[in-house]
Amino acid sequence: MKKTIIVLVLLVFAQGQSQTETTLTSVEWQEDLTFLQDQVHANFPFLFKKVTKENWDKAVAQLYKEIPNLEPHEIKVGFSRIVSLFQYGHTQVPFSTLGKEGVLPLNLYHFKDGVFVEGTTKEHKKILGAKVIKVGETPIKEALERIRPVVPVENNSYFKAYGLRFLTVPAVLHAQGVVPNYTDVTEMTFEKEGKRFTYTLPHIAYKDRSTDYLLTIPNLNWASARNQSKTPLYLKKLNDTYFNFEYLEESKTLYVRQSSVFNHETETIKDFYERLFAFADTHEVTKFIYDVRLNGGGNNYNNKGLIQAILARPKLNQKGKFFFITGRQTFSACQNLTNEIENYTNAIMIGEPTAENKNFYGDNKKIELPNSKVRAYLSFAWWQDMPQWENADATVPVIAIEPTFKEYQQNQDPVVDFIIQNNLEGFIADPMAHLTDLFVAGKIEELRAESARILRDPIYAHIPFDQHFMKAAENMTFQGQHEGVLLIYQLLSESYPNKPEVWQKLGESYDKLGYEAPAKEAFKKAADLQKG
Repeated sequence: MKKTIIVLVLLVFAQGQSQTETTLTSVEWQEDLTFLQDQVHANFPFLFKKVTKENWDKAVAQLYKEIPNLEPHEIKVGFSRIVSLFQYGHTQVPFSTLGKEGVLPLNLYHFKDGVFVEGTTKEHKKILGAKVIKVGETPIKEALERIRPVVPVENNSYFKAYGLRFLTVPAVLHAQGVVPNYTDVTEMTFEKEGKRFTYTLPHIAYKDRSTDYLLTIPNLNWASARNQSKTPLYLKKLNDTYFNFEYLEESKTLYVRQSSVFNHETETIKDFYERLFAFADTHEVTKFIYDVRLNGGGNNYNNKGLIQAILARPKLNQKGKFFFITGRQTFSACQNLTNEIENYTNAIMIGEPTAENKNFYGDNKKIELPNSKVRAYLSFAWWQDMPQWENADATVPVIAIEPTFKEYQQNQDPVVDFIIQNNLEGFIADPMAHLTDLFVAGKIEELRAESARILRDPIYAHIPFDQHFMKAAENMTFQGQHEGVLLIYQLLSESYPNKPEVWQKLGESYDKLGYEAPAKEAFKKAADLQKG
């Protein structure tokens, strides 16, 4: 009888919640929007970094105008778009707010070769491991573009990690025009074993999902596309503790995985560090691998012990010996850790870019809207580990490796395999710093030769050297170092001869120093390239 009463109370509560949202008037939703707008302007004006106040207010005004013609799920998606305009991952309307409308019974993952069904419920095993081609009639690339404004996108890695979940929410798909109607089922097109087919998926309750670290947890109802016969290092003991290390005897490699910056109920971070480095001190270590690709953050005050331990061990902290693996889930307090590793150690960064800006707003405050009770979380703490001119959208590893679906499915880890199989002694782990040192030392001919060599090396192909150099040139222009600016654009014109913006800037640099003839020639080259 007691259980029956509890169930009835919960049902009434759930119905009351649903009724509150569905029976809100347009005016009440508009009041909530105005409340959010007032809160932002009064208490969080510092968030206007990536979007101006004027453009944000314009978006708010547009949603305010549209509310009378929108369904409740469309309005909530609209609120998420408004908050996501700040482009800080901690500043958001939570995914669960939209997901509680219902989700599709699948977990998606964006591999190097496309978006695949990484997991699904067992009754839909036909699509397990299939590549997503279309959502409704919308091609997957366009579908991703349409849902992106709903996601509090910090950078592209954040979207690939945390944004892909929104593609499984029918309310978002409809509100963003991916599918035309908001119905009980969603049709998708897949490709598997060389064959394309359409498949209709029902909606399930948000609570019935089975994921952790954005990967499927197999159980009685859910199946994973990954072969479960063995487990790669980065996934071992994942549900038992945040921390794990293993010694690979054959290669004398000490592999460490840290997937949180919080203490775990079975072990504190401090105790883990002590256990880890006691082991390192008593074993021969040829390569030291520290893996934070699944680390979504925690308490960044816990980072100090690791940095101190590494700096106290110069035998571990060597170029070509210490490797730090980042990924699309490296976020929040783990971005702080990544910054500290970059600033103070000799680690080679490898893997995928992080999900966080190097400097960022975190530590959010909950704002509950008075009528709908929708909650928005707005960040208030500015974390700046890097000088402003070294800030970036993400920490981009100097060696970029992204897994394919087949590698994941077959438990291969191309990142760890690359480290173990390659001798990287003498490897230039920070090519921009290397080139900058040559520039500062006035070794111009060596700089030209090294620039050409590094830009030809495929291992550095993912690094946008042109953007880095142009940013450096902007800083030097501000400081009045015009001769240095000219040299930078001369080097860029040699390395990027087909970029009109480089020739335009080169012309401006010549013009600034009174070199009329080469300025005119550079401007002509820029104009010709722009014409195609």
